Amino acid sequence: MLHTLHRSSAVIIALFAIFHIANHGFAVAGVEAHIQLMENLRQVYRLPLVEALLIGCVLFQVCSGLYFVARRFGQRQDFFDRLQAISGCYLAFFLLVHVSAVLFGRSVLGLDTNFFYAAAGMHVFPYSLFFLPYYFLAVAAIFAHLACAAHWLLRNRMGAVARDRLGYGMCVAGLLLSAVIITAFSGGFSAVEIPGEYLATYGQAQ
Repeated sequence: MLHTLHRSSAVIIALFAIFHIANHGFAVAGVEAHIQLMENLRQVYRLPLVEALLIGCVLFQVCSGLYFVARRFGQRQDFFDRLQAISGCYLAFFLLVHVSAVLFGRSVLGLDTNFFYAAAGMHVFPYSLFFLPYYFLAVAAIFAHLACAAHWLLRNRMGAVARDRLGYGMCVAGLLLSAVIITAFSGGFSAVEIPGEYLATYGQAQ
């Protein structure tokens, strides 16, 4: 039952993550394109019931995932089995920190937690040393975790070689997409001007 509930909540989180990552990918087209798409998507995921469901799924996913990792500690043998645990642990860390930071930014700091809220830390040294790998690994970990899930779910439908290729391909795709998103947020495709109220959270002013 716990496995079933874990997979069910994972589906809900994965659907949100797909749209959220696609939204971040729009940063390639510029900050305005990213924010406009986010505003449209927020009309759905900022609905109180939807947001409560997402937060509830995140909390359950983190707790159940860490339980599975602890229960099978030292028993994982192959690459994808170990990658599932490693990526899952990182996602648990990221989701707890990220969701807490967004709620804190909205309720305590009174900021719009949009593109600038996520990107600000990448533009202030030495915080960039944390935020660049923090976000890069988050996207990579999502794709790695999905790759591990696909590798297991397709075990009766595909041969081992085909499943390995699919898994590796998904991991590589995650790394590439993560690099593109981080480059866009750090101003690699077009200039990014971080407003002063966001820089102020890191002790700087524009």
